[in-house]
Amino acid sequence: MKNIRQPIVRALCVSAALLSFSGCASLSGSFPTSLKAVEQSQPVQRQLNIEKWQTANGARVLFVPSPTLPMLDMRLVFDAGSARDGDSEGIAKLTSALFAEGAADKSVDDIARGFEDLGAQFNSASYRDMAVLELRTLTDPEFFSKATDLFSVVAGQPSFPQASLQRIRQQMLIGLKREKQVPGPQVSRALNEIVFGDHPYAHDSSGTESSLLALSRTDVQAYYKTFYAAQNAVIAMTGDLTLDEAKALAEKISAALPNGERAPALPRATAATTQNVKHLPFESSQTILLLGEQSIWRGHPDWVPLYVGNQILGGGGFASILTEEVREKRGFVYGIGSGISPMAAAGPFMVQLQTANENADEALAVTLKLVSDFVKNGPTSEQLESARESIIGSFALTAAENDEIVGQLGAIGFYDLPLDYLTKFENEVRTVTVEQVREAFQRNIHPENLAIVSIGPKAPKIPADENAPDDKAAQP
Repeated sequence: MKNIRQPIVRALCVSAALLSFSGCASLSGSFPTSLKAVEQSQPVQRQLNIEKWQTANGARVLFVPSPTLPMLDMRLVFDAGSARDGDSEGIAKLTSALFAEGAADKSVDDIARGFEDLGAQFNSASYRDMAVLELRTLTDPEFFSKATDLFSVVAGQPSFPQASLQRIRQQMLIGLKREKQVPGPQVSRALNEIVFGDHPYAHDSSGTESSLLALSRTDVQAYYKTFYAAQNAVIAMTGDLTLDEAKALAEKISAALPNGERAPALPRATAATTQNVKHLPFESSQTILLLGEQSIWRGHPDWVPLYVGNQILGGGGFASILTEEVREKRGFVYGIGSGISPMAAAGPFMVQLQTANENADEALAVTLKLVSDFVKNGPTSEQLESARESIIGSFALTAAENDEIVGQLGAIGFYDLPLDYLTKFENEVRTVTVEQVREAFQRNIHPENLAIVSIGPKAPKIPADENAPDDKAAQP
């Protein structure tokens, strides 16, 4: 018993050290001790020394050494998201959920117990663009080889047990039924269908009742073989490994995966040229409204000015224009915000608000006017400077921990971004101008073409431009 318990205890101790490390590290280095020093200090972006190569069978690898703790974070990123579902809607999500259910001769309990006994963590997930398999493990030889061996088996020899497939499919079907009882998922589905039209991004990753019932184990196996091929993978790693050790591990993982081809690029989503309006009847005391249009894609040259501008417009929480004007001044909404979500082939701009039914008309009218005014005029210099300071101040957190680093590496590799992407992004934030923000919004955001989707007892009135509301604040 002692021999079995010692590795587990050691793993827990190292995990505890990892949890406390970020707090200790934040106190290291030169700390400002005067007001002048505080004013002059600026967050320093951590420089990532990224190594990049391909394995023998074509997997792309990005690695950052991090010898501070004896840990490894690894993320396999596959072009296997729901955009690859085709006519089998929901298959990407179903396939991803089955990885930990069985592999080779190992059962779900064998896999769960195997990672737990080694102090390792395994996770799988699926999104629109990608599917990911993740491993966090100690690099101590006593744990490392066994953990990576087990990960290789799970990633390379999943058995997709029929009983597990039926159980998880049933869970997904139950989830679809529950979505019909709450407004949020329904309005989101409707907006995606309008914004993306016949593009692969249009359908929901959870599929439909009919599509899920039609999926078989053979379908899942074929999907895995096609889209989980080494040639369709990015291996992102950071941790206490030398470059030679990282290369050996990448070859080991890559060799375990099927051979195949990299998935072809998705067609670029196109923006609407007219306004589309849809209302979903739903008995409730509140109305949810989503406004959106297809805008950019990942790697678009206007991404930085759009990102900074959106922080000012609606992405900056209580500091944003939409929150200040629609919630704080007028009391129309419980919550409001905007966002731009760039993906491989699309990047919709969206505004979401939730309001009492009696305020829906005015809340929508004010929101549309604020968006239109921002596109026309852009931010003030003061708004831009405040947003820039906030973004730069928090940007260092994007590479503060190994799990954040491996996430950034996976995105850089998957979207074929330059290795110095993070540094370039921060530098562009520091230098972006009011004119650049305004021009980027005018090129990419078209308020007159925003799709408007609502859910509630009654469809809100769509205001005409000439009837835009005045600046009078309403009572809460």
